Amino acid sequence: MKTSTISKGFLFAGLANILGVLTLSKFFTNNVLMNTQPDVMGYFGLISIILWGMAYVAVRNKYHTLPALVAVFLIEKIIYVTVYINWFTSNSLSAVYEQDAFAGVFYTIYGANDFIFGVFFAVVLIKLLGKKA
Repeated sequence: MKTSTISKGFLFAGLANILGVLTLSKFFTNNVLMNTQPDVMGYFGLISIILWGMAYVAVRNKYHTLPALVAVFLIEKIIYVTVYINWFTSNSLSAVYEQDAFAGVFYTIYGANDFIFGVFFAVVLIKLLGKKA
């Protein structure tokens, strides 16, 4: 994977977090989204997701010097995917859609989004660790 492609991947990961949260939370006014999984996707959780997104964007041109931070990003994605799977297996997406379409879209895509970017961070980390060997 080329350096420019990886940099764009970090940018896209960041924008997905930032724009996804701002849009689907309706700029933090979507109570259905925040109350559906309040421990993770409450107001503080959504702000944290935006901060993670800002971190991805901030390191997009320096990631190659920060393999430990890329590992942290991977761990963060593993945690979010695990939490999503636990939520998904015991809740109903259709019930969320019935209350709010934006919240439904959010809960439809957030697990897959985090999985995809988790794989991206894993590939980048493997590449970086391979260069150190």
